[in-house]
Amino acid sequence: MKLSQLTTFLETLAPLAYQEDYDNSGLIIGSVDKEISGALISLDCTEAVVDEAIEKGFDIIISHHPIIFKGLKKLNGKNYVERVVMKAIKHDIAIYAIHTNFDHVLNGVNAKICQKLGIKGYSILSRKGNLLKKLVTYFPVEHAEKVRTALFKAGAGDIGNYSECSFNTEGLGTFKGNESANPFVGEKGVRHHENEVRIETVYPIYLERQIILALHEAHPYEEVAYDIYSLDQSHPQVGAGMIGWLDQEMEEVEFLKHVKKELNVKVIRHTTLNNKKIKRIAVCGGSGSFLLQQAISAGADMFITSDYKYHEFFDADKKIVIADIGHFESEQFTQELLMEFITEKFPNFALRLTTQNTNPINYLI
Repeated sequence: MKLSQLTTFLETLAPLAYQEDYDNSGLIIGSVDKEISGALISLDCTEAVVDEAIEKGFDIIISHHPIIFKGLKKLNGKNYVERVVMKAIKHDIAIYAIHTNFDHVLNGVNAKICQKLGIKGYSILSRKGNLLKKLVTYFPVEHAEKVRTALFKAGAGDIGNYSECSFNTEGLGTFKGNESANPFVGEKGVRHHENEVRIETVYPIYLERQIILALHEAHPYEEVAYDIYSLDQSHPQVGAGMIGWLDQEMEEVEFLKHVKKELNVKVIRHTTLNNKKIKRIAVCGGSGSFLLQQAISAGADMFITSDYKYHEFFDADKKIVIADIGHFESEQFTQELLMEFITEKFPNFALRLTTQNTNPINYLI
């Protein structure tokens, strides 16, 4: 199949609009018109991973972390980033990254951690804003159902667990076409009065183009009147971290041992234990110290994340237990998750998890 089929699916799963501003998710190397027959999935894209793709005959590497974060001014092979890029281009291997956009979706990286630990009822800890817009448009009463259906099929009208949401009011519309007009109803040069429906519906910003196209295709008027409003409220199903609960309370040490076992963690750095049972858990794959106050405000007894600095541990202030399990360890199951999603969508497409351990941190035990 073409690479575009795979990237379109991945960007439906985790839209690029959901990534952080500093991120570089998406197709990093390669053309969307490239024919592909198999993909290698990895947390990081290292030279060893590219070598494995070459040896096994894979056309594309799908990694969680982007190999390029900052602009490259030269390609001289002086560091591992340049060497990876040069080797991938030389051997015509595409590289795709699905990073913070995959962190931010409801069924993404953090959901996988919750599932591994048996955390129930998990939801977004810190919702992401500026991702929703509202469309307001007008059309003849008899065309209301056709236009509404077209908008819903294009992706408008989803609010949390509900779909096809809209608000509709009827009113009187007026217009007068000039000599160049081709009015659907009425006559040129004569003001026309038409009973119309005003529809209001929300949509995620990454679907705007296809929703406006659907509106124009379904609307009977020559000139389609519509307004678009940016919404301040956050998206209920998109954001950083997750919060959930355990079916049964656990002692702090018991739960930490549970984390160590289920997430295959060698070492857990944690703050002073508070001698209370654990029930509510906050998680954030990767570097999550920025979410500490949200975790405390959400009533979490423990916050599982990584990359905490020495002085940041003091911020727990006996209000919560911080458990730093390591960056690689917190995100390692992202590979499995991608494998599951892609296999379900493209069951005949060759996929393999890398055999390379890309964790740059080693432990002497």
